[in-house]
Amino acid sequence: AGRQFGDEGLFFLAESLAYNKSAEEVDFSGNAITAAGIEAFDGILQINTALKTLNLSGNIIGDEGAKCLSDILIENVGIQKLFLNSTNIGDEGAKAISDLLKKNKTIRIVQLSNNTIEYSGFASIADALLENNTLRSLYLNGNYGGPLGASSLAKGVVGNKSLRELHLHGNGFGNEGLRVLMSALSAHKGKITVLDIGNNNITSEGSLYVAEFIKVTKSLRWLSLYMDDVGDEGAEKVADALKQNKTISTMDFGGNNIHSRGVTAIAETLKENEVLTTLELSYNPIGPEGVKALCDVLKFNGKLQTLKLGWCQIGVSGAEFVADCLKYNTTLSTLDLRANGLGDDGAICLARSLKIINESLKSLDLGFNEIRVRNTVFSVSAIGISSLCSTSFIRVTG
Repeated sequence: AGRQFGDEGLFFLAESLAYNKSAEEVDFSGNAITAAGIEAFDGILQINTALKTLNLSGNIIGDEGAKCLSDILIENVGIQKLFLNSTNIGDEGAKAISDLLKKNKTIRIVQLSNNTIEYSGFASIADALLENNTLRSLYLNGNYGGPLGASSLAKGVVGNKSLRELHLHGNGFGNEGLRVLMSALSAHKGKITVLDIGNNNITSEGSLYVAEFIKVTKSLRWLSLYMDDVGDEGAEKVADALKQNKTISTMDFGGNNIHSRGVTAIAETLKENEVLTTLELSYNPIGPEGVKALCDVLKFNGKLQTLKLGWCQIGVSGAEFVADCLKYNTTLSTLDLRANGLGDDGAICLARSLKIINESLKSLDLGFNEIRVRNTVFSVSAIGISSLCSTSFIRVTG
């Protein structure tokens, strides 16, 4: 990867693949390969059955390159993972990949993130989903699907039973596009386990559609709303739905303008939900009051193992609530408190709490908190932590 050997170099390397019977993965990402270079694979990938993963991300192959590659791979029976992120593929290229997926029954994972695929490209991929019954993971992060793209994709999703992961971050779906997509997923007969709909301009209104899906899904394990804008009202809707859900173990609320009111609703959910093990709340201004509500519950409730509270404006008083919680909590193994204005006082407070034996905490991240390591108890007597608890990673600098 990243050798910049270009099209000429690829012709030399591709030839060796014709005789390969052992290498299962090749990474040609970031090598200034163009559409012309893709022709190097012609006559080679059709007969190579050993190769399982082909990574061409970061090469400007464009639509023409995607068409050429798709024609070649139609006859390939080995490749299961195809990575084409950041390759300047647009709607025509997406159509070519769609035609490939209609005929190729070997590919399990397709990554098309950070390209220029719009509504028509999403529609093409949706058509492929109606015919393909082997694809497991689809990555379309950072494209330009918009509301119409979401609606088109929904038609393909509802008729597909093989998909397990849908990565759709940053497509500008909006509430209306999300409504159609969530409706399709609710009616979906397959088993979606991972869903990323972050950074899609989802507000409180859209969170209602997410909540309805959460209530009915029997397979979802991982859900991301990272960098949407559901706010406190949206957080309350999703939190209420999580009380009824028995499958989601990872929930990402990062960057959703959630304050103490919203996180209080999430905390209340943890009293009843025993499935959630990872909770991301970073980049939300929950403040000391919000972290207090969360910590009051986590002292003796929930099954959380990973809690991320970076950039949450909790301050020194918030650190005191966290410190008190750690004296009693027996499940947290990873805690992220970066950039919360803790300073020396907050670090000292946490250090003192960790003098109480804590067998569960393994990683504590205090980076970007303006902690003057040499002058704080955290680096002197409190680092006696190593003999008092099992914490194996503590970061106090940026």
